[in-house]
Amino acid sequence: MNRFEIAIKMKSGTKKNILIAAGYSVVLIAGLILGPKLVRENQNSKNGSFLPFGLSNRSAKVEQVIQIINENYVDSVKLDTIQDIAIQEILKQLDPHSAYLAPEEAQLMSDDLEGNFNGIGIEYYILNDTLLVTSVNPGGPAFKAGLRHGDKILAINKKAVSGIRITSRKVVEQIRGKKGSSVELLVKRDTVNRNFSVLRDRIVVSSIDADYMLGDQTGYVKISKFGAQTDEDFHASVLKLKKQGMKNLILDLRDNGGGYLNSATALADEFLKDKALIVYTEGLHEPRTDYFASSKGEFEDGKLVVLIDENTASASEIVAGAIQDLERGTIIGRRSFGKGLVQEQFDFGDGSALNLTIARYYTASGRSIQKSYKNGNQAYYKEVNDRLKNGELSSDGKGLSDSLFNKNKSYTTKSGKLVYGGGGIMPDIFIPVDTSGYTELYSTLTVKGVLNEMLYNHLVRNNQKFNSAEEIIRSFVLSDQDIKKIIQIAAAKKIKANAGQLQTSRNEIETQLKALFARYHFGDEGYYKALNSGDQAISRSLEVFKVSSL
Repeated sequence: MNRFEIAIKMKSGTKKNILIAAGYSVVLIAGLILGPKLVRENQNSKNGSFLPFGLSNRSAKVEQVIQIINENYVDSVKLDTIQDIAIQEILKQLDPHSAYLAPEEAQLMSDDLEGNFNGIGIEYYILNDTLLVTSVNPGGPAFKAGLRHGDKILAINKKAVSGIRITSRKVVEQIRGKKGSSVELLVKRDTVNRNFSVLRDRIVVSSIDADYMLGDQTGYVKISKFGAQTDEDFHASVLKLKKQGMKNLILDLRDNGGGYLNSATALADEFLKDKALIVYTEGLHEPRTDYFASSKGEFEDGKLVVLIDENTASASEIVAGAIQDLERGTIIGRRSFGKGLVQEQFDFGDGSALNLTIARYYTASGRSIQKSYKNGNQAYYKEVNDRLKNGELSSDGKGLSDSLFNKNKSYTTKSGKLVYGGGGIMPDIFIPVDTSGYTELYSTLTVKGVLNEMLYNHLVRNNQKFNSAEEIIRSFVLSDQDIKKIIQIAAAKKIKANAGQLQTSRNEIETQLKALFARYHFGDEGYYKALNSGDQAISRSLEVFKVSSL
């Protein structure tokens, strides 16, 4: 059955997200509404290709109004648009996560979470209105056809995509298609234009962003969403890391906006003993449904740390909540988003869908971590931004549980430790955001694509070879000449680079460029290795493992 729980979808780089959040509240709202959803397995018979609504006299009025407009209004109108607006206005009266999805949105969302689609197997970045190939899947259709990272795509099926302000959605629509069909690409490599014919095929994308060893005994796994194959992908990662000597694991769920509920419970099952209660769901029209661990967990005994932050939501909060309530591991980071509502997807015949909240989920101790939305959707989404303004994100974490949570909603873990509901999950060890290197200029350089342009147009050289991401981490240094080039790029985009702010943010600019540079050469694993090399939460996790082994 198609049960969904709406989740946050935000980009990597927690501190960067926090800094630019105030200027991106509208984008955040759109991301929350249009972000990935969580499938819940249930026997509800309401799911289907068409909604069998029985119209009451009042609901019939809505249909009559639209019909009257269509037959009598003075000017021509787009009925589909009017109907969509009417649906959205109705849903605004409910909760922040009930949403209507147009066919294209529903399909893209499904592709994203299912982890497979018919395409050619590339990643790209739109740089200065040009489609730049940043990664080519080894063995995929594009790779077989001869495409390489660094290529610039000028046209798709003889339609120009360069210089026309193309959007990512339009790119996806043109590149994806029926398996076995061909897509014709005009590509510029260096100074030469070349034509490529690529046969579309099924592209399978792992839901594990990175998995690697931190030293001899500690493994690191980064998951940014819970897709259909997350548990299987994670299982493979654990087996790989165990062969490399892993005894401790850091599971990074920061910036994880959620995904399929059954994938989240399956992942939690990897850590928990047989018959342990992971989570349960319940609603006015939905009887309580319990989700228990099985005896098949691959990492039930090793030491575990789970990293969370203010962008950890939905399915990822289910995992973190289970680990905390059952005292299976240590939660490190900052208070999670606080989203504990379950949606069911009702599909319409035209491919669009209605995601309607039908239940709440509760952690093993019985707490609902859903934060209040009584002040409206705008205040609800803005609450994460307010955490920076009110000092929560940069505090020492002491007393936050006392000040942020309602003591009437306190619960206890199996050893008697107090935990709270109604506002996300408070970590066991709080790691504040270090904003010392974050300035308005750094935020602007990031948002306006200055750092990406610096990377792809000036730092990346096709003849450069590196043996490992670690080599880049050790050797990458931002020179004074590089800083001058950044100032020039910023000036071309009408951004005034303040020398004082630039000096303050120099280390952060270098770290971000180093991570992007490592990603270009070694993919997501290289990116996270570079980004995590100086990460406080990672360092604190290693300290926890060291102390617990004494």
